[in-house]
Amino acid sequence: MTAFLPDLIPTLSDPDAPYEADHALEAFLDWTLERGIELYPAQEEAVMHLAAGSNVVLATPTGTGKSLVAIAAHAFAIAAGGRTYYTAPIKALVSEKFFSLVETFGAERVGMVTGDSSVNPDAPIICCTAEILANLALREGPDAAVDQVVMDEFHYYGDDQRGWAWQVPLLLLPRAQFLLMSATLGDTERLRTDLTRRTGRETELVAGATRPVPLSFSYVLTPVHETVEKLLEDDEAPIYIVHFSQAAAVERAQALSSMKVATKQQRDEIAAAIGDFRFTTSFGKSLSRWLRQGIGVHHAGMLPRYRRLVEVLAQRGLLRVICGTDTLGVGINVPIRSVLITALSKFDGQRMRHLTAREYHQIAGRAGRAGYDDHGTVVVEAPDHVVEYEAAMTKAAGDPKKQRKITRKQPPKGFVNWTEQTFERITQAEPESLTSHLQMTSAMLVNVAARGGDVVEHVRQLCFDNHEPPVRQYELARRALELARTLLDAGIIEIDREHLLPNGRPQLRLTVDLQPNFALNQPLSPLAIAVLELLDPEPGPGSVGTGNYALDVVSVIEATLDDPRSVLMAQQHQARGEAVAAMKADGVDYDERMDRLEEITWPKPLEELLQQAYDDFAQSQPWVRDFELQPKSVVRDMYEQGLSFADFVSRYEVARSEGLVLRYLSDAYRALTRTVPEEYRNDELSDLIEWLGELVRQIDSSLVDEWADLVAPTASGDEESLVPPAPASVVANQRAFTVLVRNAMWRRVQLAAHERDAELEALDPEIGWPSVLDDYYEEYEAIEIDAAARSPQHCRIDRTRESQGYWDAEQTIVDPEGDLAWRIRAEVDLAASAEAGEAIVTVTAVVRL
Repeated sequence: MTAFLPDLIPTLSDPDAPYEADHALEAFLDWTLERGIELYPAQEEAVMHLAAGSNVVLATPTGTGKSLVAIAAHAFAIAAGGRTYYTAPIKALVSEKFFSLVETFGAERVGMVTGDSSVNPDAPIICCTAEILANLALREGPDAAVDQVVMDEFHYYGDDQRGWAWQVPLLLLPRAQFLLMSATLGDTERLRTDLTRRTGRETELVAGATRPVPLSFSYVLTPVHETVEKLLEDDEAPIYIVHFSQAAAVERAQALSSMKVATKQQRDEIAAAIGDFRFTTSFGKSLSRWLRQGIGVHHAGMLPRYRRLVEVLAQRGLLRVICGTDTLGVGINVPIRSVLITALSKFDGQRMRHLTAREYHQIAGRAGRAGYDDHGTVVVEAPDHVVEYEAAMTKAAGDPKKQRKITRKQPPKGFVNWTEQTFERITQAEPESLTSHLQMTSAMLVNVAARGGDVVEHVRQLCFDNHEPPVRQYELARRALELARTLLDAGIIEIDREHLLPNGRPQLRLTVDLQPNFALNQPLSPLAIAVLELLDPEPGPGSVGTGNYALDVVSVIEATLDDPRSVLMAQQHQARGEAVAAMKADGVDYDERMDRLEEITWPKPLEELLQQAYDDFAQSQPWVRDFELQPKSVVRDMYEQGLSFADFVSRYEVARSEGLVLRYLSDAYRALTRTVPEEYRNDELSDLIEWLGELVRQIDSSLVDEWADLVAPTASGDEESLVPPAPASVVANQRAFTVLVRNAMWRRVQLAAHERDAELEALDPEIGWPSVLDDYYEEYEAIEIDAAARSPQHCRIDRTRESQGYWDAEQTIVDPEGDLAWRIRAEVDLAASAEAGEAIVTVTAVVRL
């Protein structure tokens, strides 16, 4: 059994021991020796520089052990009694590093702050996103309690949206030691010179390391399935096939499922490893089939537990092929031997363009596993239209007449072509030099003002002493002046002419108290609370809102969350489809239909109220304009229609993005629980929040229960289990389960109101819904589905038969006359519900009293 690293560090094992860098270095080297780790020359060089107190830019290839160098840096920092920060671009990496460091240093020494999670925030080692550290630097400046910064995936410095967060700590934390790590940094000379000037430390470049697993590169004109077959024959698996859309990755997995990817023995091993893993969604059932053939899928739209399953199967060497997106290039630990890149161009959200050298080498660098492979293979496919032409020419080989008749297929409109020359150029190219993208926002100015002191000088330095060219520096200064005037006019900042600074300038004071996590966690939360004050929990004539208080609160919170674009586009598509059908039925001509369609978008409850409140709030809190208000209805839509998660995914055909849907629901649940004060909650809202949390937990418990894991982490050396622990029985949470039952009953009312006979028949094939609806609509013109009709008082739940494993439910259908004579009766199977993780409701009768 190897020693625990802190036990080897003199100052940690004995608080009275004096700190000596050599002793800390010896302790780290002893620890690696005990673990059987022999440092690569680049690792050893970087560790020596860190122990000597220098900054280090570690620009070595993937697979050269940068994580071990980071551990050494953290060890040296806490050995000296300092505080060290680890930053990464995405929360998944931050969380992964948090658990890894807990195992190395102990739970009491490691904390995490990601904006929506805060665990042990006073620990000497903090894992966080880059934005967290940047805001801390803005708020506290050189006085921040930051002795060391380890920035992983530092190439994000060049990101045009988020790069500012990687630059600000370099500018404002002069007493910190920096370790900047990435495999694709490009020329860093100017950056290193500037960092030395600011920190007074030497900044050493450790680069040019020989990759421990050499890569071979090739360009092929064969179709993807033939390329995969050849790689499998040559024992080049596992193969990661890189696509630039989630849809393409899923389509590839389906296309390859007709191939024999894995042997029978390999398939048996996969089946045994998967065991009782629950594939509960429609995409999950497809994934189960592909996995059992040795084919994985990996992209950000999947449920987290499905992604983890693929990663663990891959780590065990059980998957032969993984079809995924280029997100695997961002630090995810999936060992692969070969990378097959299907294109050298991508859509970046604005236009189609070639991959940059940095993007290409980030992806290619995933090939070859240190400790497993003696080489890695990178293969790039020619464009599809070129592959088709070459295949046709090969087929017609020896027949010049046939070959002359073959024409080159034209690529799609807007296609950005690449050739073998493109491949050779990008393979040989060094990553582009990092480009500065510093920003200036109201939130940044507010944070700087909160620091106190000479605010004007602090802002001036931020604008002019940075990595931007002079022209951009003046643009930042002009922007800062515009924002400062707005903050002064709003009274957020005031000029104190009575108390002058030593240089004779009047002081600038912040007039509001900022929450500790200002601009880090739900920046629009203060606006949300201001809007909640406008809503009436007992709505009546003249009340603000739609008349359903609980759902209006949900809409306020949803407007502060990031948009799940694929869901909103699906809602818009469906709304436009329904509108076209209605307009056709009304005889509206084509041109007018097209004009009207432009105005139809996804549902945006309370849009006018929210926009007015936003404008009013911005008058006194202008920093809020840095953040966009985004009205939408996802949680509300699901609840109003009585949809389960599976129903919602099916209704909007977003199975490929079900992970995005669930992540959004999880964010909404967290925002509701943390943002809405108790005094703004009534019973219906509390029920709704409980329902939402249970819904998320039953689909993927990690998204809700991870909080408990983070607060009390368990560092286990056991191999990760493929089967995550089952969530607690959905029936055990009676409050949430009651809402699930009500939703299932209300779903029938909704469908009946819209006369969707086929969907009702699918739910309750024994009831004879068409004839039931005929009888009802002979008596009444409509079924009411407003907030009053949805009231819990119209859904009676009888638990008398609970000991027998059943509840009984009765839903009253509200008619326009108020007779309340029609009822839907059902039984709820508790055992089946516990097994399925949702309410299993069987309608037994629809009766008229």
